[in-house]
Amino acid sequence: MFRAMRRGQQQLSPEQVQAILERNTHGILAVSGDDGYPYAVPLSYAYIDGKIYFHCALSGHKVDAIRQQAKVSFAVVDEDTVDSARYTTHYRSVIAFGQAMVVEDEPERQKAFGALIEKYSPDQPPEANAKEMQQAPHALIVRVEIKHVTGKASRT
Repeated sequence: MFRAMRRGQQQLSPEQVQAILERNTHGILAVSGDDGYPYAVPLSYAYIDGKIYFHCALSGHKVDAIRQQAKVSFAVVDEDTVDSARYTTHYRSVIAFGQAMVVEDEPERQKAFGALIEKYSPDQPPEANAKEMQQAPHALIVRVEIKHVTGKASRT
C-alpha cells in the first residue's frame, strides 16, 4: 500500500522517527484541497501516544478539506543544513500518512488541548494556562491516526 523507501540505507529507525515527532514544534499538513489541488499548511502540533494532534478554527479550508477527504500527510523537517562546499544539504525529516478526524470526545479534546498548551507555553504560570484551557471550546482539535510513517536522513 505504501511505497518502500528508495534509498533504504537512509531510513531512520522507529525510535529516531518518534524522537523527531516528539521534539519538533511544527510540521506541514497536506490535504486534498479545493478542485483537487493539494493544500499544504504549516502548523503547530503535539505528538501523543503515537498520534498527531493540532488545533484549528471551527471553519476554514483545512477543516473543509479534512471533512471531504480524511487521508492526509504530515511532514516534519528536523535538520536542513546547507553544505555549499559539497553542493548538498544535511537533512533529517519524517513524513507520516494517516487519517485526520475532528476529535469529538471531550476528555480526548481536553488532553490534546492541554498537551499543546504545555508544549508551547511550559514557562507560563498555571493560572495563565488554566485560562487558556477555557478557550478549548472555541477551537477544533484534530487527530491524525498514523497509518504509515518513515524518516530519512542524509548520509555523509
